[in-house]
Amino acid sequence: MRPARRHLATFTGFALLGGVLTGVGAAPAPAADRTPLYLDAKAPIADRVADLLHRMTLREKVGQMDQEALVTVQGTCNWSGGALNDACLHSVLVDNAAGSILSGGGMPPAVNTAKDWADMTNAIQRYAITNSRLHIPILYGIDAVHGHNNVLGATMFPQQIGMGSTWDPALETSVEQSTQRAVAATGINWAFGPVTEIARDQRWGRYYEAFSEDPLLTGTMAASAVKGLQDGSSGSKVAASVKHFAGYSQPLNGHDRVPADYSPRYLQDTILPAYKQAIGAGALSVMADSGAVNGVPVTSSHYLLTDVLRGKYHFDGVVVSDWSDVRNLQTAYHIAADYPEAIAKAVNAGVDMAMEPTNATDFTNSALAAVQRGLISHQRIDQAVSRILTMKFRLGLFEHPYVDSSKADGIVNGADLPLARQAATESSVLLRNQNNVLPFGSGVHKIVVTGANADNIDNQMGGWTIGWQGVPSGTNVGGTTVLAGLREEAPAGTSIDYQADSGAAVSDLKGADAAVVVVGDTPGAEGPNDHPDPELAPDQQAEVAALQATGKPVVVVVVADRPLVLGSAANTAGLLMAWLPGTEGGHAVADILYGKANPSGRLSVSWPKAIGNEPEFYTQLPGTNGGTDSGYSPLFAFGAGLSYTAWQIGAPTPDRTSVGTHGSLTVSVPVANNGSMAGDEVVPLYVSQPVSQVLTPAKWLVGFTRVHLDAGAHTTVRITVPLSLLAHTEGDVNGDGGQVVEPGGYTLLAGDATTGTSFTVN
Repeated sequence: MRPARRHLATFTGFALLGGVLTGVGAAPAPAADRTPLYLDAKAPIADRVADLLHRMTLREKVGQMDQEALVTVQGTCNWSGGALNDACLHSVLVDNAAGSILSGGGMPPAVNTAKDWADMTNAIQRYAITNSRLHIPILYGIDAVHGHNNVLGATMFPQQIGMGSTWDPALETSVEQSTQRAVAATGINWAFGPVTEIARDQRWGRYYEAFSEDPLLTGTMAASAVKGLQDGSSGSKVAASVKHFAGYSQPLNGHDRVPADYSPRYLQDTILPAYKQAIGAGALSVMADSGAVNGVPVTSSHYLLTDVLRGKYHFDGVVVSDWSDVRNLQTAYHIAADYPEAIAKAVNAGVDMAMEPTNATDFTNSALAAVQRGLISHQRIDQAVSRILTMKFRLGLFEHPYVDSSKADGIVNGADLPLARQAATESSVLLRNQNNVLPFGSGVHKIVVTGANADNIDNQMGGWTIGWQGVPSGTNVGGTTVLAGLREEAPAGTSIDYQADSGAAVSDLKGADAAVVVVGDTPGAEGPNDHPDPELAPDQQAEVAALQATGKPVVVVVVADRPLVLGSAANTAGLLMAWLPGTEGGHAVADILYGKANPSGRLSVSWPKAIGNEPEFYTQLPGTNGGTDSGYSPLFAFGAGLSYTAWQIGAPTPDRTSVGTHGSLTVSVPVANNGSMAGDEVVPLYVSQPVSQVLTPAKWLVGFTRVHLDAGAHTTVRITVPLSLLAHTEGDVNGDGGQVVEPGGYTLLAGDATTGTSFTVN
């Protein structure tokens, strides 16, 4: 053991005070330079970076480019977990000068509380600062994809697929601001999100991590997430990481990390725009796609990581690889002969930091070998390290590297539960309400609750919850199940009978007024969560059918990570998609079923009606096959969703009927609540192009808004449409014409209307 433990106990940080580096236990500055410029908080960041870079050895520089997993500094330093190990801290943070640590897919401290997370990150940060020659703090990364989801006691929000169904960018910002406060309170400064993929293949294991199948809705929600995560109003800053750039979500056969093939037109018009929006919101980092696109691993794609990301999108932050993906260029993709060559390919393509999580020594030595062999230039190393150091300075880590761990539990535990309830409520989508069975009225006195997911909080959370594949066995994550919510919120005189056995539920329903059967799937993530046949399990379909056979009203609540082919369960009196609603999901479902909330969620994805129809998405291009399912033929269409009140969306009116190819168009849309209940309505605005030089969808989204109206009220909403959203890539099959707003006629459509208002582009 090295004698570094005493430093962990005594060092309290460093600060610039009167131009002198101070701090209990801090190593003194060199005698010839007691006030290095890089420690001057008032100096411009670019000058501080240049000064620090000038002082660094090549080994220290390449160390900054490595991100190691927490398991390499805990216990046996090889996946054992447990307490921090001084010897391995020294190896990773001093001998190899690693610039970042991450907790990937869980990886908690020995005791999983917010305070223990803060104590652990403080200890790691303190070790790096105290023992490294230049006192450089580390970046600590984590997957915070639906709240601070690795920490027991933290509030879990709906997964991104549910948040997409809110169509509420402001709510997404609020959710991510809450996440930012929780993450920052535990000493973590880098959140790997938002996921900015397009969700179009229901078989894919990470489907639920995306917001939508639509590029504009995805990009708008992702940009809002970036703004929330990077909101530093709490006093501590966190960097967002837009991921996975670019094209990860539509692998050729629906399986995770299988290569994808996109035409140049599809890549430009469908895949990239959402990333552009999110990056334009000011994201400090981007995570590269694990997969390969058009035969090139993205980790080695100079076109995507440099030409597009840096050249076209003017991104100036840090590009980090995903888990082991630099090494995968050698071991899986076989485009590099050895590890130094793999590192060179990634770094030269545009990767600044490699998430090479389990062998810091191997990365350092191999990176140095790549430089010595002339595979990577010193200039490129300096460029990458400058970006990493810039992010550290932007986050204020040199001035404020630690957090007050005594405050962590109070900030994290049970935080913002009303916000989580609102998010789960807005994300839930009512898809069937036959004979207005919902909300349950005064005539409903006894409700039978049953189903696999009725009383299962783990299934309600989904993957990336405490553990990678979901809540680990034996762990109590807390939260309100659908059963608990229905019991707690039941109106006076309404009783709830829970029957775990389907036969008992059927018998009980004969003497009850209605049944709520909560169906769905189980948690998972990435490849283990791939579903080649995404349908409701046969035993769950059978239970729904048996309940329906009683003749009593049956309401199905789906708690799942994707639209499932429902079979007979699609034809019940009521159908509510709750997605993976998180901690407050049970209260949210109860609020909707009892009428305390008016459902406002609208599908952000299409819902296939049969296995084999996936991928299914509303912008499918026209073809000549006249078969029923050859075109767009979903069970529920993109944007579908019912309300308890009667909405009327009128014809859109543009401020001009003739426009150029640049600038924007302002469109007015009348909206009326003709029903008897106040509520929120999503107003989507689409455009179609009756005649085009290349195939275009029947319609595509160019704007949207949400509006709240009391019963009987009406208003006119105004939606600004950038004319660039009319562009498609022209040219032949190779897409050599570039993105062009084609002159000619277009039609605006609002809501579900099939007729609209025409305008002309000159």
